[in-house]
Amino acid sequence: MSRHVAAALYVAAMVAVIVGVDFLFLRGRFWERLAANIGIVFVFAAFYLLFLRRT
Repeated sequence: MSRHVAAALYVAAMVAVIVGVDFLFLRGRFWERLAANIGIVFVFAAFYLLFLRRT
């Protein structure tokens, strides 16, 4: 699998998780949605930096 395809799938998975959490749990709560979305992005970034980054 190409590195670009893997990165695109990783970003698509992150977007799917964010949208799913927004619609299932946080509809109508702006500040909670913002905090949860930032937290999800941080978790995905940490996972990428710890396990998926290739040097």
